[in-house]
Amino acid sequence: MEPVQVAGIVRESIVDGPGLRFVLFVQGCPHRCPGCHNPQTHDPAGGSPVPPERILEEFDKNPLVRGMTLSGGEPVDQAERLLPLCDEVLRRGKDLVLFTGYTFEELLKLGEGRPAVLSLLLKCRLLIDGRFVEAQKDLSLTFAGSRNQRLLDPAASLRAGRAVAFDFQENIWDTKRMAD
Repeated sequence: MEPVQVAGIVRESIVDGPGLRFVLFVQGCPHRCPGCHNPQTHDPAGGSPVPPERILEEFDKNPLVRGMTLSGGEPVDQAERLLPLCDEVLRRGKDLVLFTGYTFEELLKLGEGRPAVLSLLLKCRLLIDGRFVEAQKDLSLTFAGSRNQRLLDPAASLRAGRAVAFDFQENIWDTKRMAD
């Protein structure tokens, strides 16, 4: 497996998706949103290349984590490198959450030339999309940082060909379904 360019890891988080999460912050982001929470992740030459096996060793240390959150930086820009890691997370019966500065509509266009982008979306249970907009910053939001960002169901969105909101009340958080 090809190394992932990593900015950092948070082994236990309750703010980066449902439940206790392992958060992988990838390095490199083309969006460079003013007011970004992680500006140190912008430079694609920063961070360190980390083999997915090493990331999984850290992930496996805590059996209580519900899953892995991919954040950054911009995870979609490393979709090809992240796919094998994501497959391993799903094999462990855990789930994936993806934070991206791209909108779902932009991801569909990116996926036309890069199938790995769409494959990554299909593996994720929850997608938080859209660039951080400082003027719309809202600390009361669940998981998102600004009001323009959306919490989407990636599989339902891909089936519909449009953004479909993630419904926490109707949607069973079932990791088995994602592994099938």
